[in-house]
Amino acid sequence: MNILPLNNLMASKIWTPDTFFHNGKKSVAHNMTMPNKLLRIKDDGTLLYTMRLTVHAECPMHLEDFPMDFHSCPLKFGSYAYTISEVTYAWTLNASDSVVVEGESSRLNQYDLLGQTVGQETIKSSTGEYTVMTAHFHLKRKIGYFVIQTYLPCIMTVILSQVSFWLNRESVPARTVFGVTTVLTMTTLSISARNSLPKVAYATAMDWFIAVCYAFVFSALIEFATVNYFTKRGWAWDGKSIVTDKKKERVSLVKKNNAYAVAVANYAPNITKDPSTLPTIAKCGATDSNKTKADGKAQDSKKTFNSVSKIDRMSRVLFPVLFGSFNLVYWATYLNREPVIDDMVPSH
Repeated sequence: MNILPLNNLMASKIWTPDTFFHNGKKSVAHNMTMPNKLLRIKDDGTLLYTMRLTVHAECPMHLEDFPMDFHSCPLKFGSYAYTISEVTYAWTLNASDSVVVEGESSRLNQYDLLGQTVGQETIKSSTGEYTVMTAHFHLKRKIGYFVIQTYLPCIMTVILSQVSFWLNRESVPARTVFGVTTVLTMTTLSISARNSLPKVAYATAMDWFIAVCYAFVFSALIEFATVNYFTKRGWAWDGKSIVTDKKKERVSLVKKNNAYAVAVANYAPNITKDPSTLPTIAKCGATDSNKTKADGKAQDSKKTFNSVSKIDRMSRVLFPVLFGSFNLVYWATYLNREPVIDDMVPSH
């Protein structure tokens, strides 16, 4: 018999090292339905002792690139009381066989397991030197959830804010609703995105994206305020000149009517001799008056119908080009980042 299997109750009668996890926050030993332990003795005297544990370990994370970030989470274990002169830990197999991760058990909702590496180090304390075994698990965050919940709503909100550039500048209520609504929407998105993150003192990649989107939305509102201001003042719309032209037309029309009236009064004796001339004079006066009114209406409609500001024309091109360039640089920068990990064993 090469291997002698023993009952797990024999483990209490054999000396075992006092292994503990240095970065463990909570550990559970499984005892259903019996203690999940395995004990074997080989014919050369080697003792194989394993047990099933669930360990919650802390993992230091740097979230500057969140949610396109990579993390290397360590699992450190060693002896608690025995120094390196009394107990020595060592990886007996190569790196690819020392830590085995099954495919189904490595599936996570928010991360992809890229692989793992193993190492060994010695730490010093006031009680002596101890061996610490380390297994690093390299993780890459899945971005799909954040694209649906944050990135797409932010992009759509920015595009919606730029729709106001295609509305007439006289449509003040509609453009005001566009501006205020998009600003409030961006504020809500930024607050909800930040609540799902740990409280860190630096800005993440998603924070920068939201900040730039907020700047575009707020700039669209400022652009509308600028257009409305120039419209009111008449710098971008010649409304005052139209009013002035109307007054001049009314004065000239009154003068013409007065001239006709004087002409009729002065030549009344002659008109009585030839009654056919009276309708002709009245007809000419009415024709000139109607012609002037028609010209004025045509000029008014020509100047006030579907007026577009020069600022709106520039914004229709400038805002989409700048926002598209920002997205191109942003996604090209973060999505092309790949971590360089030495001696990593790929996950299967």
